[in-house]
Amino acid sequence: MKQQQIRNFAIIAHVDHGKSTLADRLLNLTGTVSSRDMREQFLDSLDLERERGITIKLKSVRMTYQGYTLNLIDTPGHVDFSYEVSRSLAACEGAILVVDATQGIQAQTLAHVQKAQELGLTIIPVLNKIDLPTAYAEETKADLVSTFGFLDSDILAISAKTGAGVQELLTEIIKKIPAPTGLANEPLQALVFDSYYDEHQGVIAAIKVTAGQLSQTKMLAKHSGEAFDPIQIGVNSPKPTTVENLSTGEVGFVATGLKDLSAVRAGETLTTRDNPATQALPGYKEAKPVVFMSVYPNSGDDFLNLKKALEKLRLTDAALSFTPESSSALGFGYRVGFLGLLHSEIIGERLERDFGIALIYSLPSVAYEVTKTNGETEVINSPIDFPDPSILTEVREPWTMLSIIVPNQYLGPSLDLVKEHRGIIGEIKYFSASKVLVAAEMPLKELIIGFFDELKSVSSGFASLDYELGDYRAADVVKLNILVHNEVVPALSELIIRDQAEAEGRKILGRLKENLPRQQFAVSLQAAIGGHIIAREDLQTYRKDVLAKMSGGDQRRKDKLTDLQKRGKKKMRLIGKISIPADAYRKILAANS
Repeated sequence: MKQQQIRNFAIIAHVDHGKSTLADRLLNLTGTVSSRDMREQFLDSLDLERERGITIKLKSVRMTYQGYTLNLIDTPGHVDFSYEVSRSLAACEGAILVVDATQGIQAQTLAHVQKAQELGLTIIPVLNKIDLPTAYAEETKADLVSTFGFLDSDILAISAKTGAGVQELLTEIIKKIPAPTGLANEPLQALVFDSYYDEHQGVIAAIKVTAGQLSQTKMLAKHSGEAFDPIQIGVNSPKPTTVENLSTGEVGFVATGLKDLSAVRAGETLTTRDNPATQALPGYKEAKPVVFMSVYPNSGDDFLNLKKALEKLRLTDAALSFTPESSSALGFGYRVGFLGLLHSEIIGERLERDFGIALIYSLPSVAYEVTKTNGETEVINSPIDFPDPSILTEVREPWTMLSIIVPNQYLGPSLDLVKEHRGIIGEIKYFSASKVLVAAEMPLKELIIGFFDELKSVSSGFASLDYELGDYRAADVVKLNILVHNEVVPALSELIIRDQAEAEGRKILGRLKENLPRQQFAVSLQAAIGGHIIAREDLQTYRKDVLAKMSGGDQRRKDKLTDLQKRGKKKMRLIGKISIPADAYRKILAANS
């Protein structure tokens, strides 16, 4: 294949702006997928992707059009999966920027464009959904010109749903996106932009050949040093199709036969063993989890099933991390790291749906940096591991850099909400007649405990949000313990800012009081920081009428029975144990997540 006739591009867009629908239309118009076989969200293979209407995993597909090979790398739109977007863009020379003409520029639009510009990609701006009566195409086009500096004549107006303008877009892709660079006579260098596991073929690496030619020869992964002989070389068009080789600039896949996903991770450079490349390609930063939860099976018998399920999910999701932990109340489980709350929801749903495991989750937390009096620095993501305050000199929490786009009329409530969540307002930029861009900084913990939902609420659903991780800053973080009948319940412990501890403690105690079954003795519910009790509730006794079967009789006998009951309850208060039912845990944690 001639290198000059290859076009590698991605589609980037804010969530729900029509990216998957446009991908469907391109597949149909190029004849890659026939009208008979076409279905909505064709590239979204996961059930959850189709149900939620979002793309979670990036995919690549080869199309042929007017003698050109078009390699589309489909990308997620949600901020939790922005690491997938950055990987796919690095394998492209161009990007189609899709903007919903009914909604205009959104926060993630800005983030995606910035990333594409940093990589030097050619961007083709596209207005989608122009067929809708609520579209304001001219205003949105003006915003794109003023915000990104596009020329008015460069912006295409299309309807991915009806197909209007998509034929012209295909022509623009061929005309404007440059052919891939790279020398065909150099030693092989192939960039792995994604990898996943197949039970029969082992690790399958999605690749772009940046130099040389990839064929059935002995291969080497430069970073890991793993050697392998390819089982299959192929392209997705859209079904996996075997090819003899992949030349410079082409996108495809290599089935390695390896059984360890860590041997060929995204960012790896593949080369040949006989004539290896001298240097590895730059690769990617490894995705780091930012939200942590403890996950326990509802039934202790499911612990091994949970372990196997997490291991299987990690084979297709390298960003998922987990380590075993145990709780006296909940038994054995795992501390699981996610890229965000949506990522955690997706994994949770897949565990329960695909593997049939009922789960209990702890409250979401973030990773804190702690410096001890001996000078050691440690990263803590679980309240269980939080050191004694007496040996700490400083605790630092992660902060994020926010970009919020909101209509003018909702600016005031949105700014107030940022401040309520310990945010710091930065630059406020009016980039159109009706919308404002707010730059702000906020602790990550505040962001993950409902900020986005509250922002949608105060803006009537019109605000959009994007964020990236910033630095760590000193904070007065304490460990909030919940005690039931004077015993700490580790699953309800939480790392929290001291000023918020009392209110949070009272909230959890209230939920406990509502959901714990009453006992035959009074039970104290307490929230504490160290040895200091900051909040308390009492679960009243469940009274059993010991005189119910007595229809008469001597009063002294009745007094003896009631006195015996009192002494029994007093003894139970001293030695009694409280078992919190799993269902109560679910209700308590769900109400506070």
